Amino acid sequence: MLFLWDQSHDAPEHVVARYWGGLWTEDLPPHRGPLPDEFANQLFHGAVGRAAEADLRIVAHAEHWRLERMSGVDRNILRLAVYELLEAQTPPPVIINEALDIARRFSGEEAVHFINGVLDAIYKELHDPTTARQG
Repeated sequence: MLFLWDQSHDAPEHVVARYWGGLWTEDLPPHRGPLPDEFANQLFHGAVGRAAEADLRIVAHAEHWRLERMSGVDRNILRLAVYELLEAQTPPPVIINEALDIARRFSGEEAVHFINGVLDAIYKELHDPTTARQG
């Protein structure tokens, strides 16, 4: 959903409806997709709501990379992970590892190293603001 929102610039509620309306499975009757997952919706809305803040943090720690030059997949993996680092009850190492697993599956090994570096720097900044880079 986050990638769809990033690419389409549609209102979040339209993205949610489009996403869940476009899914289907052979286990369900024709023209009926799976029921929306409230946790997925919560993560999506939270990441969209904090996207501007996440983007600032990402750019601050992504050396020589402008946000618009990053692949859409990588950019949105980072946005989701930063939102979770800011808001979730999940331990940060779990959040970072899940982001890296998603990058391995949907991006590439270079992206895994890039995402790991950015998230590690953001994690350190959030937990020890004195280590934040000046800039």
